Amino acid sequence: MKKLSIILSLAIILISCKGNSQNTIKRYDIKSGIIEYKTTITGKVMGSKISGSGEENLYFKDYGAVEIKEVTSSQTSVMKFFGKEKKETTTSHTMSKIDNGKTYIVDFDNELITSTNNMGIALMGNKADAQQTGKDIMIAIGGEKVGDETFMGYKCEIWSLMGAKQWLHKGVMLKLEATTLGIKTLTEAISVKLDVSVPDEKFNLPKFKIQESEIQMNTSEFEEGMDGMDAEMEKIAKMSYEEWKKGAIANDEEMREMSEEELRQTYDMIQRMIKMKKGE
Repeated sequence: MKKLSIILSLAIILISCKGNSQNTIKRYDIKSGIIEYKTTITGKVMGSKISGSGEENLYFKDYGAVEIKEVTSSQTSVMKFFGKEKKETTTSHTMSKIDNGKTYIVDFDNELITSTNNMGIALMGNKADAQQTGKDIMIAIGGEKVGDETFMGYKCEIWSLMGAKQWLHKGVMLKLEATTLGIKTLTEAISVKLDVSVPDEKFNLPKFKIQESEIQMNTSEFEEGMDGMDAEMEKIAKMSYEEWKKGAIANDEEMREMSEEELRQTYDMIQRMIKMKKGE
């Protein structure tokens, strides 16, 4: 799922439009919510059996302009060497918060919070409907709506992209099915409360030290960076698949682990995003 998140983040940056960073973005068609999720992970990778589980709590208000998400998970790998089994378990605890134009990432291990300007939101402006923009992005990079279904009593649109399906109710994800490198992930809401009063304390971050990200940009710096990105995109737009692939796998370890089909899908997505940015 990591590479899918990276690609979608890049898509948002590429099509973000200029606007007033003080405006609130409407991310969902629901004013507030409290949702609990359960996740299960199963699969095989290079002879190793993978299994895992996780819990996630999501709280949002102001149509998603303010949102906090906390996830705890564990994953176990079982490997066999010469008839002997080796078991290894890893655990994870993460938290992130969106507060209009700011994003906060909590590092529980080091008791540190990193904050950064959320340029993907801040540059969209008050005329931007983030939910519709998200759908436009999905379509532009090869995603498609594949159906409608009721889940947990809520009418959902089902969207598919690169082996992942999301069940969205008015922009809020209630279910996710994904298969990446042979690992299947299923995330489902088990408790959904929408348009309810969410206590202010639910949006509190841990009392850790907060530091600004070193990769911090204001609007003008972001626009300068986009100018440089435009030049790079022009180069990529002229590359054949083989030319792009050679550079991608040479410079990115995750790309080297991707199958030929996944690499081709990624290349096609990037080309679609470039065309979308150009308005083609």
